[in-house]
Amino acid sequence: MADLVPMSEATALALHAMALIAKADGPLSAGAIAQAFQASEAHVAKVLQTLARAGFLISKRGPEGGYTLARPKSQIRLLDIYETFEGKSRQDRCLFEQPVCGSPDCIFNGLVAHMRQEFFEYLRARTLADLEF
Repeated sequence: MADLVPMSEATALALHAMALIAKADGPLSAGAIAQAFQASEAHVAKVLQTLARAGFLISKRGPEGGYTLARPKSQIRLLDIYETFEGKSRQDRCLFEQPVCGSPDCIFNGLVAHMRQEFFEYLRARTLADLEF
């Protein structure tokens, strides 16, 4: 069965890294972020590069370098970060990779759709500025 809400490790790492960068007083290196989340530095670096290419981060090389937000945290929605890695959000997915019910009515009576709708609405309604640190 597919996940209730599809989220790769890269997406989870991107959301957490952006939150960490948003609360930092200065640039953060990929190594510092990797250490904070006990993740592979190479994996973190790839995620950060994707975020930079998408216009969320600015990277600066050198001893005083690292990653900073490219725009105010109030202008960066969590949904935009999510969709950078997962693509356009779909709330109508079946839990099975291949639907097997043969019926338009789900045995969960709309629960799955409701949970997905709540999740995506949460991401849509919040920016990095809304996160509690």
